[in-house]
Amino acid sequence: MRVIDIIDKKRLGGEHTDDEIHFLVRNYAQDGIPDYQMSAWLMAVVWRGLTPAETFALTGAMVASGDTLDLSGVGRPTVDKHSTGGVGDKTTLAVVPILAAGGVAVAKMSGRGLGHTGGTLDKLESIPGTRTSLEVPEILRQVHDIGACLCAQTPTLVPADQKMYSLRDATATVQSRPLIAASIMSKKIAGGGKSIVLDVKVGSGAFMETIEDARALARLMVDIGKAYDRRVVAVLTDMNVPLGFNVGNSVEIREVVALLKDNAGVDRRLRELVLYLSGVAFELAGKADSVEAGQEMAASLIVSGDAFEMLCKIIEAQGGDPEYLRRTVKQPAARVKLDIRSPRGGYIRNVDASVIGVAAMRLGAGRETKDAVVDHSAGVVLRHTVGDLVERDNIIATLYTATEIAARQVASEVVGAFDIVDGEVDAAPLIYETISG
Repeated sequence: MRVIDIIDKKRLGGEHTDDEIHFLVRNYAQDGIPDYQMSAWLMAVVWRGLTPAETFALTGAMVASGDTLDLSGVGRPTVDKHSTGGVGDKTTLAVVPILAAGGVAVAKMSGRGLGHTGGTLDKLESIPGTRTSLEVPEILRQVHDIGACLCAQTPTLVPADQKMYSLRDATATVQSRPLIAASIMSKKIAGGGKSIVLDVKVGSGAFMETIEDARALARLMVDIGKAYDRRVVAVLTDMNVPLGFNVGNSVEIREVVALLKDNAGVDRRLRELVLYLSGVAFELAGKADSVEAGQEMAASLIVSGDAFEMLCKIIEAQGGDPEYLRRTVKQPAARVKLDIRSPRGGYIRNVDASVIGVAAMRLGAGRETKDAVVDHSAGVVLRHTVGDLVERDNIIATLYTATEIAARQVASEVVGAFDIVDGEVDAAPLIYETISG
């Protein structure tokens, strides 16, 4: 085979054989194909697409490019969980300890934030001492002993996807449904979980801005899972409004701790989604007869304190300080704190997730480039959300950052993210639909 022929075939709209896709992925992972040729093929895929059969083959080829986790010896049902990314989405940090406390094993490998979407690893590393880079034996031992780990993807797990994703990010070829689906599902399949819960975000703060696009992506990922003998459920959830009140790293850890400690004042939408995703996972794992029963189980694990203690165990096992969590995580140590006030009175109709996400990034909580350094103390804390009645000059958000210049630069954007109207408004639905195989 010649790479140029494979590129040309897709450029003309042809369908690849399994052998062609495996040849391409295997050789690229082993540095046998230069970036410029893989870039050309990726752009051809963006324009011409991939059939379901091609997407299944691409997923399998990426899984075969490296190691896989064997979780068969952990002695309990295994579930993996993935979110397609959003603003203020800290559900993984709550769902994983809930599942582990309920007897379900989770080897959760997460990523870092890029652009306006947050990263679970950055949030974890805001906890003093916490390690996220674990070797495969460490991951297996921790899942066996404790029931869960929260870590980075290892260099040997789906290395083809790691190389291809970096290239896609640099060549404007991220936004391709089959490439997104194969990237996500290859990591989930290699991660060893027999059941997979997917949180597919929809809205201004997500990659998929319409329900139609999100539904198509979800169905494709469910079908890939079925082809590789995995039980997959995809939940389409709203990302027009930030999830929770806190957007950043240490500020989101504070919110997770408050949720798992069952404190008052936790955002209703965040708690609702955490319980629903946990319920779906418990049902998939055979720990509950229905999603509703699974939600009740999750709620009881929060009330009992078992879920919070499990989070502390996970953090301690990875070198972190559990006392930092038990002290309910103090306010961020950011040098500058700036309150944002409402320009008028009325009801909040919307809080634009993408605007808040970009603001948090520019304050230092995220990355405009992969090499940017994250300020764990930076972020945005919303004081009001959709449906709330506010008066003129009420504090509607607080910015945390390193310099007053940075805070002043994004202040007007944060004000503009709030759509305030005269009449009462209804909150948008949080969970649009659930798709399973």
